[in-house]
Amino acid sequence: MSQTWSIFTVFAVLAVQLCMGEKSCVIWSSAGPVVQRGSSFKVYCTFNCKCKSTSMYSDHPPTPQLHREFNSTTIYSNVVNITKNRTFSCQCNCSPALDPCGLDISAGYPPDRPKNLSCIHKVLNNESGVVVCTWNRGQDTYLRSTSTLWVRTVSGSHTGRQLSYKVLSKGRDLMSASFNVSSSVQLISVWVHTRNPLDTAVSATINYTLSDIAMPSTPVLGQPKCSSRECVIKVEQSVRTEHLEIQYRTEQQTWTTNPDSKVQMSLVQVQVWSISSLEPYRLYHFRARSKFSTGLWSYWSTNISSWTQEEAPAKELDVWYAESASDSKSLTVYWKDTDISIARGKIIEYIVRVSSTDSGLVLITNISAQARNYSVPFCANCEVTVCARNSKGLSPPANITTRHIKAEPPHDVRVITHNHNVTISWSKPETAPLPAAYVVEWYPEGHKVEELKWVRVNRNDNHVVITGVKPFECYEGAVYVLYNDSVIRTKFTGVKIMESAPTAGPAVKEKVEGNTVEVTWTELPRSQRQGCITKYTIYLENSSGHQRPVIKLYSIEATKRTYIIRNLSPAFYSLWMTAWTAKGEGPAGQKDKFFIQQDTQLSLILVCAVVSLIVLFLLCLCQSSAVKQRFWVFFQCLMLDVVPDPANSKWAKECTEKGKMNLQLQLSDLSVTEENEPILVDVEELPKQSSDISTPTNVSSQLTPSSESATLLYPVTTYIKSFSHDSDSSDHTQISLDTNTTVDYISSHGLGNMDEEDQEEEEFTEVLGFFPGHNVFMEPLVFGGKLTLDAVKINCGDLFQNN
Repeated sequence: MSQTWSIFTVFAVLAVQLCMGEKSCVIWSSAGPVVQRGSSFKVYCTFNCKCKSTSMYSDHPPTPQLHREFNSTTIYSNVVNITKNRTFSCQCNCSPALDPCGLDISAGYPPDRPKNLSCIHKVLNNESGVVVCTWNRGQDTYLRSTSTLWVRTVSGSHTGRQLSYKVLSKGRDLMSASFNVSSSVQLISVWVHTRNPLDTAVSATINYTLSDIAMPSTPVLGQPKCSSRECVIKVEQSVRTEHLEIQYRTEQQTWTTNPDSKVQMSLVQVQVWSISSLEPYRLYHFRARSKFSTGLWSYWSTNISSWTQEEAPAKELDVWYAESASDSKSLTVYWKDTDISIARGKIIEYIVRVSSTDSGLVLITNISAQARNYSVPFCANCEVTVCARNSKGLSPPANITTRHIKAEPPHDVRVITHNHNVTISWSKPETAPLPAAYVVEWYPEGHKVEELKWVRVNRNDNHVVITGVKPFECYEGAVYVLYNDSVIRTKFTGVKIMESAPTAGPAVKEKVEGNTVEVTWTELPRSQRQGCITKYTIYLENSSGHQRPVIKLYSIEATKRTYIIRNLSPAFYSLWMTAWTAKGEGPAGQKDKFFIQQDTQLSLILVCAVVSLIVLFLLCLCQSSAVKQRFWVFFQCLMLDVVPDPANSKWAKECTEKGKMNLQLQLSDLSVTEENEPILVDVEELPKQSSDISTPTNVSSQLTPSSESATLLYPVTTYIKSFSHDSDSSDHTQISLDTNTTVDYISSHGLGNMDEEDQEEEEFTEVLGFFPGHNVFMEPLVFGGKLTLDAVKINCGDLFQNN
């Protein structure tokens, strides 16, 4: 029957399209335009013209589909397990060209039977209300579905007619519908009818008594008025109810029901309720709901909030202290954030008071509310107290005791590490008095003042669990026993929850002094330690080029920051360091190179000894008068600026004009053995020649001794050369000098003392044998018994060489 109906439909559509003359074909599905997902069917195309070729497509963009011929004018394609909406089209290549035909197929599911149907009667006022029904429609059908709520009412003995309320929905699981009812309606019957192109579903019928599902309107709360312990709230309702429930809570608490509100009757529409047993300075949230004698509770009202007022702080602060390692005259006082239950208000400042029992001096300091520590002067007999202030008053003072007594400290302090926390336990000494409390402090190694943390426990506890310990960090601390007026402690170190080898080596600096080097280094940054440092290692490499490098290792305690290496031999050295944890050695730090020089102390001693011997030798030589004279002559030769210029003298000019010289020498101290015997002196004038050999001119002058008052005709000069021979007579003129001739300068003071100095000059000649070259000191000094001026040879060329 259905196949006959489909064929009839196809021919009817085909007839219409043929009459219109617009399409080239007619397309239809064997399952119709709406099919269930997962089904299989066939799509047919019947062409109304003679086609040269035919084709079938699906979806967009068009995709060719495999098709078969049903007959000469019809083709078809099999569609298997359809899972979504699809579009099919057919096209014919004919003349004249006509438009293709197409078909949209929707795929979905039939509707499920509606479930969980329930209704609520919202009482708006004393005469009317609204019934709201909700249900679950089941899975999504992916098709356009229509849901209808059917209602039958009963008022007294009268049964009303059926009413329907349509709800259109697609894609929503929860459906709802509402309708108005009067106060005279007592009973209702409801059911749901759902339809889509594939099928129809009907829910079960539910009967309700309206009083059983009656719900008052939501109460409205006014702004509370609060003191420190109580709040008063005004509640408004649209209808009278028999029950009213008010709840309150803080942000961190759960809702608490006010015990006085739930059991009392609420027969008026406006009520004022008092909620007590509240805490000072807390932000409270309030809500309310109501209920008739039967029926349902109303929805909760909107939350309203209000602060209770402040009170003075109830307890003293949790305080502790730390003695500064760099400044023994100061003490850092710490205090924790006060809990709101203790502060009872907003802290506006802290007050630190230091009083001395010896001097009676009192120091009071007001500190801002943001501070959590303060440094105070430290004294042995001082008492430090800390108080917190809010708008209502001060907290009880918290005392700090720093006096250490000679008592027995806590025994058997143990540290047990876990993955994320540390347990520290101890035992109480049996002979110690009963303590007031225990304090356990801990902090990253070397950062007590900056990151001190502590926990205070009562006298009966013997362990504490520390949380918030960072991995790869080294901690230390102590367990304190607090007595009424004193304190004693036991330290612990090397606490860590995770550890690895350091990631870097220390940076070193060296200072070389002789054959000793002083090595200093700084502590590794906390991020590079990776735990607790157990030791350092210094590597010293002798990197001299002529030998194989030798490396020496020095193991250093973890607490040290300097080390001295002594008795190093001269060489080039390389130095670096590494750090160790319990997990192993870290990488080497940066290498530093330095050089140890040869010890110059012995060389200095030798040089000083040689210089001392030379100076001593010269001092001994200077004791001789002959040596003094020779040095005096030598120094005069060097001092050219005091040498006279004979060439420009008056005497030299006269010699040039007359061609001869008449010398009268005043021999003041000369001793002559012969009586008034004239002394004959040959004077030879030597004009300056270009060659080394010249012919002298003999000039004979007679020198006669004169009295002391006699004057010289010419200035006395020391530039007259004397030629002395071994014989006593010198009548001839000496032309040339032989090897036996002694050349010397005649002093203007005469030759009287020459005999006395002969022996000393001979000794000096032997001593000065070390002087190099031929000079005045090396010329032989030959003296006869008495000095006779046999001849005087004057080189006038030397006198006029500057002319």
